[in-house]
Amino acid sequence: QVQLVESGGGLVQAGGFLRLSCAASGRTFSSYTMGWFRQAPGKEREFVATINWSGVSTRYADSVKGRFTISRDNAKNTVYLQMNSLKPEDTAIYYCAATPRGTSRGTDEYNYWGQGTQVTVSS
Repeated sequence: QVQLVESGGGLVQAGGFLRLSCAASGRTFSSYTMGWFRQAPGKEREFVATINWSGVSTRYADSVKGRFTISRDNAKNTVYLQMNSLKPEDTAIYYCAATPRGTSRGTDEYNYWGQGTQVTVSS
């Protein structure tokens, strides 16, 4: 069982930056692939980024590539999402998720989810 708690969301102007954190419980955090997803009002939850257990392998959605960076600190049981050059279309609730499988873009592949943190980007 893995419990995930996101933090770091907020209101920011377009062009600004935020860093989201996701703290995980459990001793096996380092064995899980971690992912960030987001869901805007009226839209389906979509993939943002994922990182494998060691942090060596990462994947990004095309919409955030070059602006967002996913990283993890296994000693702190935490995964991060650094978001730069934010755009109004990045406004959404951001969720972190965990899976014992390899890096994946599919929401169905992830077993554990946090409650989400709101990110709002004003124009």
